[in-house]
Amino acid sequence: MRIAQIAPLFESVPPRLYGGTERVVSYLTEELVRQGHRVTLFASGDSVTSAELVSCSPEALRLDPAIRDPNPHYMVMLDRVRERANEFDILHFHIDYFHFPIFRPMAARTLTTLHGRLDIPDLQPLHRAIDNMPLVSISDAQRAPLATANFVATIHHGVPIDLYRPTLDPRGGYLAFLGRICPEKRPDLAIKIARTCGIPLKIAAKIDKADEHYFHDVIAPLLDGADVEYVGEIDERTKGAFLGDAAALLFPIDWPEPFGLVVIEAMACGTPVLAFRCGSVPEIVEPGATGVVVDTVDEAVNAVPRVIALNRRDVRRRFEERFSASRMAGDYIGVYHSLFTKGIYRELDGQRIVLPVRSGLVRVPKVQEHPLGAFSPEVVPSANMRKEDDHGERNAPA
Repeated sequence: MRIAQIAPLFESVPPRLYGGTERVVSYLTEELVRQGHRVTLFASGDSVTSAELVSCSPEALRLDPAIRDPNPHYMVMLDRVRERANEFDILHFHIDYFHFPIFRPMAARTLTTLHGRLDIPDLQPLHRAIDNMPLVSISDAQRAPLATANFVATIHHGVPIDLYRPTLDPRGGYLAFLGRICPEKRPDLAIKIARTCGIPLKIAAKIDKADEHYFHDVIAPLLDGADVEYVGEIDERTKGAFLGDAAALLFPIDWPEPFGLVVIEAMACGTPVLAFRCGSVPEIVEPGATGVVVDTVDEAVNAVPRVIALNRRDVRRRFEERFSASRMAGDYIGVYHSLFTKGIYRELDGQRIVLPVRSGLVRVPKVQEHPLGAFSPEVVPSANMRKEDDHGERNAPA
């Protein structure tokens, strides 16, 4: 297929340091290219990809101190996507809802993965007014506040199998906290849990400008002993060792986490996870297999020995079974395939076309001057993809 991936401009793809959405877009893009699809990535000019790169800003917006308003840069991006839209079978957006009004007339050829929280009341009128854009949630919990929106699938994130090596015999002797320093991620609770257990804690985290006061007022005063170390923001090369050497990852969140990429990154390293029951956590962490899910600090403190004792080889195995980039790409290909074929069936120069189906593979015949572009590869929908039928009923995984 000819696929456009439209990424946020705040970070490069992949990001140099922190940036969950851009990292997932990179994993998906590279896996689609590896599987033989023709992919074009619309992103910042400092992105690195094996796909065709269309630069929509010279560098990641976060890195340019002169940037005060990101919206004009997104308007430039959307105009470039619009100009080339007919070159693609599918336009896959990862930029929230910026593109909805412009691309609504061609909604059947678009897919939007929503990466953020959806419990914001302002989103309700938007999705009622523009209700034909196909959406993907990254967890079932994420979509709950917008249950009537046009979701076509829930697709969990995935990480390349060979990106991290499992550490089966960690020697670090510490608990890890990785992510952002902000109130909803609760690094203060991570410190409390670690200190109560008498185990050192290492914090590797980004501090956004909006959270600088929180860091200085709440977190910095807690960094008053050798048992808690703030190591700053780390890159991809350092992350594997940081997570792999940890006895466990602490994930004491206090918000409706849409997914939590760091959780499966830890699993990829064989590191078990102790997480609070919020948002997507019960979908991602398997109690007794990849971690423990708790509700309170006291429960967390009591659970730490059990988490550390989990078999790290099993943690890694479950990561490979559930959260690989190839599984994620397969799920998305299944959705692309469904949207594309439904779009052709409904209209092709005003005529309905019946698509022949053989052995579960949909083969689309070549059509001259196809308004949606040529669909060349034969795509097998992933058995693991949890999609919904036309009546909104959830189909059980095969």
